[in-house]
Amino acid sequence: MTAPPVAVLGAGSWGTALAVQLARNDVPTTLWGRDAQAVVEMATQRRNTRYLPDLDLPDALQFSAALEPLVRDAGSVLLAVPSHAFAGLLDAIAPWLAPGTGIAWATKGFDPPSGRFLHQLVAERLPGHPAAVVTGPSFAREVAQGLPTALTVHSADADFAQAIAQQLHSPRFRAYTGSDVLGAELGGAMKNVLAVATGVADGMQMGLNARAGLITRGLAEILRLGGALGSRPETLMGLAGLGDLVLTCTGDLSRNRRLGLALGRGVPLAQAIAEIGQVVESVQTVDTVMKLAAAHGVELPISALVQRVLHEELTPIEGMQALLAREQKPEFPEVG
Repeated sequence: MTAPPVAVLGAGSWGTALAVQLARNDVPTTLWGRDAQAVVEMATQRRNTRYLPDLDLPDALQFSAALEPLVRDAGSVLLAVPSHAFAGLLDAIAPWLAPGTGIAWATKGFDPPSGRFLHQLVAERLPGHPAAVVTGPSFAREVAQGLPTALTVHSADADFAQAIAQQLHSPRFRAYTGSDVLGAELGGAMKNVLAVATGVADGMQMGLNARAGLITRGLAEILRLGGALGSRPETLMGLAGLGDLVLTCTGDLSRNRRLGLALGRGVPLAQAIAEIGQVVESVQTVDTVMKLAAAHGVELPISALVQRVLHEELTPIEGMQALLAREQKPEFPEVG
């Protein structure tokens, strides 16, 4: 039986990689991009020359610059666009979605204008549609290359989570499922902020001990805020939290880590962002994280200093000095 067609919206590196994975699994897949000329070039050259220029795209993968017919005919829709474009794309596709069409997204971060979780936008703007977040430790290039990867799909609809996971799953791409959408989204957002901190430490050549300490205490911050928001600790200790945190804090394919590395080496913020040349989610995400922390009375010392560095209130050196100067305390205050 032929699998229902999937429309992947967003022809950047991540959308392309997920579309490649689906097409490899014989799922009828069409990739849509906002730039019509770039879509035509991908279809003819079988390459995404901007984001994955050296990787061939499967012959089975289809392309479209026409959003309406693609969405109308889709069995499910997978969004892989930057967080700032997420709400607008939801509004664009809403009139064309058939009843019951599932919506999944691989976007990480919050809605920049409102600071809301992305699942809240989906519930508000596409009510009645099954919804799932696809997240976890995954660099687009490695997925597109077919290197082993493990992700997780979280949804309040267990059948829809299973359906999306099954379409993605293969011997070299393990797709797990869960039901903690809020926790999965929080882990995917906060890890970007903490990757800046570890990048700064590495750029300053503070050593592997410092990196491990920042990752571990960063995880404590994710768990602390997640607990206040009602997410499950096991979600944040799994692929969506710890897994994504470790990858983003240690892998040089991470844009957020690369931003931290540049800052730690003394590169000015604007120049560092320009040299990366793609959206660096942490720059917007950190403000939302700190607003949530303030609203729930949660202390996030690493994230707070990343915010001050990204707002250029402190230099990276001053930020690290402030972090190291904090008072001695129990590792787990709640248990004495």
